[in-house]
Amino acid sequence: MFEQLFKSIQEKVTLTQDEMEVCKTFFIPKKLRKKQTLLQEGDICIYNAFVEKGIMRSFFIDEKGNEHIVQFAIEGWWITDLSSFLTNTNSIYTIEALEDCELLLFTTEAREALMEKIPMFERYQRLLLQNAYIANQARINSALTETAEEKYIKLGIAYPGIIKRVPQHMIASYLGLKPETLSRVRKKISNRL
Repeated sequence: MFEQLFKSIQEKVTLTQDEMEVCKTFFIPKKLRKKQTLLQEGDICIYNAFVEKGIMRSFFIDEKGNEHIVQFAIEGWWITDLSSFLTNTNSIYTIEALEDCELLLFTTEAREALMEKIPMFERYQRLLLQNAYIANQARINSALTETAEEKYIKLGIAYPGIIKRVPQHMIASYLGLKPETLSRVRKKISNRL
């Protein structure tokens, strides 16, 4: 069950076989069925989740009842409410399985202990946070400057295969588009191909 995790780690840092075995002891394997939640809005996020199999999403519902998806996590990706996870405050997000999922969870205590025990894991975590910050800035820039077509194309690059695995209304929500706008974008792009 740790194949994707160790692949992700080894892409950024090198761990020995013994260190990988130690890592396993800090994670909690968890299976979720489609539509089950890992985190409910208002709860404190106690887990950072690594997706071994399946797709997860993080979203919130605004005061008008509109759903806004802020993240998808496919195999090999992490998902959490980082602010709630690190500061022990109530989450504004719900995290839900879009498919049957196999996850590896760890708590803030396990994270700290693992970083203390294996310094390269701390480097891995730092690189993840650095990349998450860069991705967040790119997402903000995209929302402010890119056309609907550009956003859709970039989504397909960032999340290979997701367009076939996730309902189109969720893709529209993630891109900040109305479903009918996304339909027009998809039609326009397919006509060019």
